Amino acid sequence: MKVFGLTVVFLLLLSCGSESGNGNSSMVKNLTHTIEKKPEINISKTKIKGKEALQFCKSKGFNTDFCILIDMSLPSGVKRFVVWDLKTHSVSKKYLVGHGCGTNQWSSDGSKDDPQFSNEDGSHLSSLGKYKLEGRGHSDWGINIKYLMHGLEETNNNALKRFIVFHSWDMMSDDEVYPKGSPEGWGCPTVSNNAMREIDPMIRDSERPVLMWIYK
Repeated sequence: MKVFGLTVVFLLLLSCGSESGNGNSSMVKNLTHTIEKKPEINISKTKIKGKEALQFCKSKGFNTDFCILIDMSLPSGVKRFVVWDLKTHSVSKKYLVGHGCGTNQWSSDGSKDDPQFSNEDGSHLSSLGKYKLEGRGHSDWGINIKYLMHGLEETNNNALKRFIVFHSWDMMSDDEVYPKGSPEGWGCPTVSNNAMREIDPMIRDSERPVLMWIYK
């Protein structure tokens, strides 16, 4: 009798689903979205980047204790900013990081899943590539600390000209906000104030330039 009852309920659900049309489709989409696994840092990919970063840092006289890796293939609502330990080949810290809004509204999350990139002045987009973090200064944003980003490749060599710097922003969260995205600015990689409080001493006290590598 219990089996028969369950069968009837199942058939009724199927019947209601077929009759509800688009409503049922929306319900299925919402359910699928709910159970979708949250994206995370791909450790295998990050280790490969970390090994390349170590070789680069050794050859260019950069800090060989740690570097910063930002995987822009991940949605902006998950922690995709990694402080990578070049000694142990492991993640030391993870944070949220914002990217450029482009033609979307400033401070929105319109391109949270599929950001565009550009090296053009006025594009309001972030640029991919390796950067030398060197030059600590005052920022009007966040906890008022910024680091100059010297673009080292053709894809980002206009960073200084475009006033692209590494800084914190009051609107950035400490915790992951996925499936929502982080607020988007005009191209600077932005982190939360608490994140910058942790990262700043590491960069400030480094005797050699620190590598930041933004990639997809």
